[in-house]
Amino acid sequence: MNIDIPEGQEPIGYVWGDMVPGIGMAAANFSLSVYEHTTLGLREFEAARLRIAQINGCLFCLDWRTDRDGEKVEDEFAEAVTQWRTTAAFDGRTRLAAEYAERYALDHHGLDDEFWTRMTAHYSQHEIVELSMSIGSWLAFGRLNHVLGLDAVCVLPGH
Repeated sequence: MNIDIPEGQEPIGYVWGDMVPGIGMAAANFSLSVYEHTTLGLREFEAARLRIAQINGCLFCLDWRTDRDGEKVEDEFAEAVTQWRTTAAFDGRTRLAAEYAERYALDHHGLDDEFWTRMTAHYSQHEIVELSMSIGSWLAFGRLNHVLGLDAVCVLPGH
């Protein structure tokens, strides 16, 4: 880990809450809002989230599965995300969510008119903004946790 955590402190809570309370709490609230207020379907939400987790390499994010009223994506879903271009497991919206996440993270200057034509054929303006903000949250905070080494010491509830 690249940040010193006092003995007995939970790493993410300490870094996000105690070290930088003004910034950390605002970031935590934004991060939680993505999950609490989304209108996106579970599959497209998770396709984008997992693609960012794969790009970031965040161990915690890779292990996490969003739960909506007891429903989660199937166990094979993460592997399908790595194969988003060719998998038969995705409909058009889910495939496009994974593509958007990847391009947002790796080639945002390459989001051309052809891409936006496809995007607006599948997503409303509201959904595009929501997905963009969600991807931004995952990119920033998953990467932050990985870069600081927090992802390797945090444990998911129930693990």
